[in-house]
Amino acid sequence: MTQDDRAARQRFLIINLFRLSGVFIVMFGFLIMMQRFGWVQGDKAKIMGAIVATVGMVQTIIVPRMLLRAWRTPPSA
Repeated sequence: MTQDDRAARQRFLIINLFRLSGVFIVMFGFLIMMQRFGWVQGDKAKIMGAIVATVGMVQTIIVPRMLLRAWRTPPSA
């Protein structure tokens, strides 16, 4: 396995871990909105859950695209 192959595997793993953790953050945000935790209740829970879910969506959708753009192989001349 070459150095380029190892780097590609690591990048693939990192991108997918960001996506997976973003999904878990979204689920956590929905649990907050449903007031499943005693430390936040009422309207504060809905607002906080929406913020957490939005952060999770950004991490699921936008961050992997930014990483892909940063790690893209430059076109050969």
